[in-house]
Formats: sequence, C-alpha cells, structure tokens
Amino acid sequence: MLGNSSEYNNNGQTHHPRFLPKRIILLRHGECEGNIDGSAYTTTPDHKIPLTAQGIDQAKKAGWRIRHVVSDAGECSNWKVYFYVSPYERTRSTLREIGRALPKKRVIGVREECRVREQDFGNFQVAERMKAVKETREKFGRFFYRFPEGESAADVYDRVSSFLESLWRDIDMKRLQQDTSDELNFVIISHGLAMRVFLMKWFKWTVEQFEYLNNLGNCEFRVMELGFGGEYSLAVHHTDVEMLEWGLSPEMIADQKWRAHANRGDWNEKCFVVSGLIL
Repeated sequence: MLGNSSEYNNNGQTHHPRFLPKRIILLRHGECEGNIDGSAYTTTPDHKIPLTAQGIDQAKKAGWRIRHVVSDAGECSNWKVYFYVSPYERTRSTLREIGRALPKKRVIGVREECRVREQDFGNFQVAERMKAVKETREKFGRFFYRFPEGESAADVYDRVSSFLESLWRDIDMKRLQQDTSDELNFVIISHGLAMRVFLMKWFKWTVEQFEYLNNLGNCEFRVMELGFGGEYSLAVHHTDVEMLEWGLSPEMIADQKWRAHANRGDWNEKCFVVSGLIL
C-alpha cells in the first residue's frame, strides 16, 4: 500500500486521506563528457553534454539497483515507479538506460521537469575563467555565490522549492492517477547541486549545513523512505556511516533517525545549535 496520512479541517475533524509514495529517490546522472574533460563546456552547451560509455554503463547498473530497492529485493509484488527527469541530455539518457531494467507495466509515468535542471553556470564556459570563478566561489560561499550570467545555489533552491509545491499538489489532487493499492515510488533524475538543495529544502537544513554537504557520485542515489509514522527519512534506508560520508552532522543524523519513527506533523522538540543559534 501507499503510505497515507489523514488531513484535518479547522475543527480537527479528519477528511480525505493523503496517499503518499513509499519512497522518493534522488539520482544523479551518469558520467558525462564534461565530468572527465571540462573543455567540453567551451564548445558544447551544458544541456547537450552527452554521457560517456562509462556513464551509460553506470546508468544500466543503477536501473537494477533502483529495481532492487523499489521491489524490496523482490519481496513486493505491487510496486510502481513515476519518474521526474531534468531536460538535459545526460539526465534523459540516464533515464533511458535505467528504464531497461524496469518492466513497462511498472512505470506509470515520466515527466520532464525543468526546475530540477543543472545549476546555470552561464553559456559557453571558458576553462581558465571558470577555474578562477570557482576559486572565488569557495571564498564567497557555495550557496550564495552567483556565477556571472548564471545562477547561485540560492537561485536553484527557489526553483526546486517551486517544484516541491507542484509535487505536493500532484499528490493531493491525485493527478498521477495511481491505484492506491500500488506501492508507488518517485524517482527524480537530476544533478548534484539540485539534489542537495532538494534535501536542504525538504529537511529544513540551514545554509551552513548545506555548505558541508558532499556531492553525489555519478548514478549514486539517496532514498527518502516513509518511516513508521509517515515522515520521510534518509535513515530508513541508509546507515549512519553513509550519512556521515555525505556531510551530515551527528545532529542531522539524529534528526533523520527521529523522523524514521515520528508521526507525520510532529515537531522535533530536541533543538540543536548551529552557529550559536537555537533552531
């Protein structure tokens, strides 16, 4: 079954249940030409950079890993998948290879979503100039630094926030037309920074916490899974060691473990300190 949580009106009375996907999986594209040779961006628009042969192989293998997760290692018989994909060539190619591992009857939809595209670094990128720009970004701060003619991570945060609002509307209004007896999984195929700000927005992480997050490797993914009480958590599927390696602090990991057992809508009373501020 899909996870579900009851919604309440102003009198505290329950009305329609909200059926939730069991998992939201964030997956970075496979290795692309720009990952191995930065000069590719000087002659090819970022959105047209293709996967390498290694990237294609990574995506094929990722498809089977995704299938293993969403099928509960073959134990679940009614799993389904809905894909959201960035419009870039490398993400769409990654989706195409992942799809080879999934029976067509298991895929209930695919939507191209511009708001989860790569951070805009400007148009054609001059290698020496970009090196200097990225050095400046490290001094300025990765979240607020805006690339000349491009975007900051804060700009990406704004459009990913808009995407999240649409995602919840799709769920609330049952636009995905899912059978509520199916176990639905969302898979979002995107880019490293867009995925980090997605998690930042979802879990209400601070800018300082964002700065410590590590980028995903090509075709790596993060699984947000419904816990016992209806909250999504990284700790349901992933270990403490994995989360530490990604840059989550012990306090952030403790919050993920709390979410794995919390009832939906509960507030974590165990506040923690960031830069002297009580959150």
